Amino acid sequence: MIVCGDDGLAHRLAAELRGVYGEQVTLVVPPSGRRVRQPVVGRARAASAALLDRFVNAAAGRAGTGPGGAEPAPAEQVLEAAELTEAVLGEAGADRAAALALVYDDDETNIRAALTARRLNPRLRLVLRLYNRRLGQHIEELLDQAAAVASGTGPGHTGLDASTTVLSDADTAAPALAATALVGTSKVVQTEGLVLRAVERQPPRPGEVADPGLCTLALLSATSNDPAGADGSEGSGEQGPRLLPDEAAVAAATGRGTVVLEQVAYSGPSLPSGRGGVPPFASLFSRRLRWSLAGLVGCVLALAVALTVVTGEHPLYATYVTLLDLFGINDPAYHAATGRQVLQLLSGLIGLLLLPVLLAAVLEALGTFRTASALRKPPRGLGGHVVLLGLGKIGTRVLTRLRELHIPVVCVESDPQARGLATARRLRVPVVLGDVTQEGVLEAAKIHRASALLALTSADTTNLEASLYARSVRPDLRVVLRLYDDDFATAVYRTLRAAHPSALTRSRSVSHLAAPAFAGAMMGRQILGAIPVERRVLLFAEIEVGGHPQLEGRTVGEAFRAGAWRVLALNTAPSTPGEERAAASGLVWDLPPTYVLGAGDRVLLAATRRGLAELLGRRRRERTGT
Repeated sequence: MIVCGDDGLAHRLAAELRGVYGEQVTLVVPPSGRRVRQPVVGRARAASAALLDRFVNAAAGRAGTGPGGAEPAPAEQVLEAAELTEAVLGEAGADRAAALALVYDDDETNIRAALTARRLNPRLRLVLRLYNRRLGQHIEELLDQAAAVASGTGPGHTGLDASTTVLSDADTAAPALAATALVGTSKVVQTEGLVLRAVERQPPRPGEVADPGLCTLALLSATSNDPAGADGSEGSGEQGPRLLPDEAAVAAATGRGTVVLEQVAYSGPSLPSGRGGVPPFASLFSRRLRWSLAGLVGCVLALAVALTVVTGEHPLYATYVTLLDLFGINDPAYHAATGRQVLQLLSGLIGLLLLPVLLAAVLEALGTFRTASALRKPPRGLGGHVVLLGLGKIGTRVLTRLRELHIPVVCVESDPQARGLATARRLRVPVVLGDVTQEGVLEAAKIHRASALLALTSADTTNLEASLYARSVRPDLRVVLRLYDDDFATAVYRTLRAAHPSALTRSRSVSHLAAPAFAGAMMGRQILGAIPVERRVLLFAEIEVGGHPQLEGRTVGEAFRAGAWRVLALNTAPSTPGEERAAASGLVWDLPPTYVLGAGDRVLLAATRRGLAELLGRRRRERTGT
């Protein structure tokens, strides 16, 4: 396996391939002087430097333990290259590699290298990191067609092992980041036409059994307040979360919360497109102006009623005369009764007050139409919303997810040219422009009435500072931090949890959330998504049963392995490229335990990282004869 990148995702992906899948990895990174260094602390910085030194100095392999402790750890090489040229790919062994991951932060760099790699090795499995999803779909089709033509199999041939998968770390991490901020709201994995929802449920009472929903995905930690932060970690043992438990474990798990699976279809109102739309009437005028107009209308009605009483005229005629008096176009009541004269004077006075109100209404309406594409400000009475810091790649995707869940959001962004401002404008989401570290910015976002804070800027220190300040304003605020370095994220999580045991705190590394999906794609399977269960990850993938002895010829009940994988649904739709929505509509969820999985079946399953590694790794070794 070859991994090429210029940030932490490359190193995390390489570690995932080695530690979980037991693969031999060649890592291609920029020279030390050009490498982007993200903020890490103490032990993490020293460990990273020492680890890199060992990588560079390793000429051959080094002995160790692979997954499960049964096989020696594969050898690893690190190449430093300023540009990923054909010569560098050749030196890395692209002509004989099984898969190549291009995870540079620049889309053009990844596309250029993918075209070169496809020419060097038509059978190479490619995984690209691209933010532009529409471009990614075209690149997938282009590179797969090029591989088919170069191999002499012709376009559309399904027997070719080479494939191209385009993923976005932003899309992969966004559902987990959005769900983490919402206690009681579903964790969502969404693909084209398919929405899976994982719901955390409270621990059942003694003697009760938790409702499994469609199925129970995990049992949460036995303890809910561990100052050391061991809950949910890999080394938390039986006290930590148990992924994919069997029925006996679920029945015996009294006092522990569960994560159950639900399958839903998005049926809410469509998000406004923002093109050619007319602003709603309520947004044309301010609240104060609307009250002024309502008061004037009330005065006119009161004058009309009074005129009817004084003169005995019909109410419609009295209203007409009142309006004439109001606009000053009626005859003066020289010889009329005193009451009529007083009403005419009052009508004229109210008419004078009406002119500035009408002028203000016209100016405000014109200003609203002119600024319909401008950024909105947070409403005065807003509360229970999510404050989202940062509208970069990750923040923009998270904003879209939150709005799809109909969650009110207020964004804070310091860059007036940020890419996510257009999305916020289209979704009509309030935005506060300013530096979150400056006084008054979070107050403008109404942090004191918010339900959660999502700190997703590109600077770890900014996210940490904003989170600490928000906690000083609201000690019980739910806080989710995006931290680049995984060790740093773990240290912050433990410290904040110890300092605020009664508040929900989560620190997430985007590379940690995205790496499993990229690694699974390199092994030849498209990962539909990942759901975090505390500090562990549960993967969802679609797999062809043929060639997997753990699945083929077995019943659904026999194929289930507790703690490793579980078959969720059978996909009966034809496997045709570009028909994801049709495929999702063919999912059969109520499979009986006695259903026998055939070689031609495609199943949707939930798996742990090591469980998926075992499924994919065995098939690869059998195919290659190793």
